[in-house]
Amino acid sequence: MTEMKEYTYKWKGGLEEPILKITKSSLGTFVWCPKSYEFGRIDGLPIDQSEAMMKGSIIHNSYETFFDEFNIAKAENLTHSELADYCLSLFPIDDYTDQYETMAIFHANRFMETEEDDKPHFLPAGNEVDLHAEVTLDRADFPLVYLEEDYSLHLQGIVDRIFYDRKANGYVFMELKTGLWKDWRKSSMRKEMAFYKYVFDSCSDETLRESGLDPNIPVTHWGWFYPASNYCYTESVVKTSTTAMMKSISKLIVAYQDGLFPTKFFAKTCASCSYYGICDAAQTDGWI
Repeated sequence: MTEMKEYTYKWKGGLEEPILKITKSSLGTFVWCPKSYEFGRIDGLPIDQSEAMMKGSIIHNSYETFFDEFNIAKAENLTHSELADYCLSLFPIDDYTDQYETMAIFHANRFMETEEDDKPHFLPAGNEVDLHAEVTLDRADFPLVYLEEDYSLHLQGIVDRIFYDRKANGYVFMELKTGLWKDWRKSSMRKEMAFYKYVFDSCSDETLRESGLDPNIPVTHWGWFYPASNYCYTESVVKTSTTAMMKSISKLIVAYQDGLFPTKFFAKTCASCSYYGICDAAQTDGWI
């Protein structure tokens, strides 16, 4: 990997190293609640491991293994029923069989519908791809917020799956989510995918090649798969989502500059926050 500057969440501002690290997850936490970001990323306080988090980790690991073990030559000789059983056999036996069954049938259908010339691209070009890039944030690009300097940032994005679309000659970024799909999630999902694309576009050619990717192939599409809702969606890249995502990054920078990470209140989620008991705002009369 190309040599990079030291990076941290405990950023002191300014141009000295270590520079600020931003991931899709850390940026999402900041957007959800800056105070939670401060507690977890800056203060380093532990997060309670919920059932949903453990479930997500197990299913993500199982899905990665599925693609590592899927054998195209074997699959080509199977009927649809046999193919579905084969796909299911690549998943573990645990408490999440209902989601594995949906995923198995989805990929059995997908394989059957894949044209012969595209069969080699049934498997992802990248499986859990860990991308790192350094970028310079130009304050002139953010006239609506005050940035004191042009800042160097370290970006990290772990893309669940990167498929190659032969007809578009482009990469398709796909994200797995283990919760339930809701239409209102589309905006936040687009911002997540825009972050991944931004990291990819900012990577050096050497970094991409080390990850098994072709730097000459652009990201043309993205999408997400919610097996709990049997919902899979793909679309062409939405450029405005990058603008919205970059605005969130600029606000994160301003929070560090000002030393202010305010609390956001969400009645349905704050009570389950790992930091509820130490959050001063959560103890006010209006929150209890």
